[in-house]
Amino acid sequence: MTVIPTITVAAGVFAPGHLGELTWQVPFELADSVLEETRAREQRLRDLPSRAGVYFVLALGLFPGLGYGVVWQKLTAGLQGQDLLCPSAKALRDLRRRIGTAPRKALFEVLAGPVAQPSAPRVRFGRFRTVAFDGCASVRVPDSRPNRAWLGKLKAALGVTGYPAVELMTLVETGTRALIGAVSGPRAPGETAYARQLLHLLTADMLVLTDRGFDAAGFLEAVAAAKAQFLARLTATRRLPVMARLDDGTFVDRVVRGDQPELAVVAQGRAREVFRADEDPRA
Repeated sequence: MTVIPTITVAAGVFAPGHLGELTWQVPFELADSVLEETRAREQRLRDLPSRAGVYFVLALGLFPGLGYGVVWQKLTAGLQGQDLLCPSAKALRDLRRRIGTAPRKALFEVLAGPVAQPSAPRVRFGRFRTVAFDGCASVRVPDSRPNRAWLGKLKAALGVTGYPAVELMTLVETGTRALIGAVSGPRAPGETAYARQLLHLLTADMLVLTDRGFDAAGFLEAVAAAKAQFLARLTATRRLPVMARLDDGTFVDRVVRGDQPELAVVAQGRAREVFRADEDPRA
């Protein structure tokens, strides 16, 4: 049996504003809402309305290796019989600039978040939803004067790299890889500085998993203040006094003190993790 999907598109100049079968994730009403909220809706009806621009920018992310014209062709390939324009690359660039970044940011904030149901497998540890900070500094951008002024260039063996690069930091639901939040900018502030900007997204039912580099006492205190539990890997060079040895071969160390609950280290062999002393996630 052949299954033929049915896709609903708008009429007239709004017809290219869709993502095919993915349109249900970003319905027309949501696109119009973020445009209205960010005051990016056109004042008069244009041949390239702002709603079509929202879906066009999303499609650019789905086809990152293609140019503007080819991506537009993909949006209009199934719209035979409609009297649609074939805009130039400059017209599509102007459309993208006209709507700006605010609608995309608002759209991300609406759609981002945990997606797994509590009963889904491999998304929870005990009663906690597992999340993690993850980032990279390999997102290259065009070597333009504004980008160089904002981002600079990375040092390399023979001087500097050919392109500026953006530091990207995300908070992710580990079981589904769904993005809960994301921030980006120059490399100079560092990973933990960007991760701090995402701490407001943590909730008390989350268990934060962090790798080496996120074990600074100040950062762990900030995570604890957000009421989330955490399990952090320490750098191999960090040496802490042993406060107590447990029957299973692990031991307890003290990392910080203060008004927050005492932070303890549990280690076995070479694996060293940190968790809040008031809540052992292994229980």
